[in-house]
Amino acid sequence: MPPSATQSRLAETMSERLRQIISGPDADISLAEAALLIAGHGYPDLNVAAYLSRIEELAYMLRLRIDEDDSVPERISALNQFLFGELGFAPNTEDYYDPRNSFLNEVLERRTGIQITLCVIYMELGRKIGLPLHGVSFPGHFLVKCAVPDGAVVLDPYSGGISLGLPDLQKRLRDVRGGEVSRAIIAELLVSASNKEIIVRLLRNLKAIYLRKRNLDRALPIMDWIIATVPEETQELRDRAMIYQELECARAALADFEEYLKRSPSCDDADDIRRRIFELRRDASRLN
Repeated sequence: MPPSATQSRLAETMSERLRQIISGPDADISLAEAALLIAGHGYPDLNVAAYLSRIEELAYMLRLRIDEDDSVPERISALNQFLFGELGFAPNTEDYYDPRNSFLNEVLERRTGIQITLCVIYMELGRKIGLPLHGVSFPGHFLVKCAVPDGAVVLDPYSGGISLGLPDLQKRLRDVRGGEVSRAIIAELLVSASNKEIIVRLLRNLKAIYLRKRNLDRALPIMDWIIATVPEETQELRDRAMIYQELECARAALADFEEYLKRSPSCDDADDIRRRIFELRRDASRLN
């Protein structure tokens, strides 16, 4: 059933709010709000404020379990016990590509999700009890790290918040891409992800899910947000152009392909893009 006029207006309002957030300073971004606004793509009448309040309620419940002089390891332990023990949050291993795993409202309701959404909830709650948590775009698996006096602890909310040592990280990296996995390489990969990088990773997950299901109409707004967040990544323009072309939106596809080629004239697929531009110009001329 198509959305009502009211739902469409609400969805547009959420979309504009998301664009406002991602155009501002990275430090001012609320990951929870941004993730919920993205969820508005699937739920046009989503009450974002109500779910933000629910996160605050969970944080209040967690703070009751924390003593003022608790150490960082004790706070991490309390967070893990609360989120994964008491509340039962867990990875959705049975249907990883269910879009609901990428919608924060559904993750809060169903208490299951994928790495990125479980990490967002983990970071939001952890920061509210004084833990300096940051996301890490580790290859193949989004992680969280927490600063401690002698370095950092790397945590995996997808696996119940377990701590990962150097051998664990080396094995995971070797499984993903092989090759050398020295301590120096691991250290380079543990750089903190910015809030915008986390938002883009969440959006790209949704993009991949919709494209996997050939749900092109659903993928397009997600790709619009990605391009708005990282306009310098020209391959996103190319990807959107290809979707427009498949949907027979010739003029929109042509505009994106031309902009892509203008920005990346030496790209590896330049010949293919020129061929597509030729075909689209021919098709567009027939529409006049």
